[in-house]
Amino acid sequence: MKVLSSLKSAKKRDRNCRVVRRKGRIYVINKVNPRFKARQG
Repeated sequence: MKVLSSLKSAKKRDRNCRVVRRKGRIYVINKVNPRFKARQG
């Protein structure tokens, strides 16, 4: 899991990436390839 200041670039890395809000934090999750996980905040 990477902590990034901008998640727009992380979302573009793979087409299975989804941006999700949980508990005030923004996450990028990828069910197919979990190494693309990231969070902000």
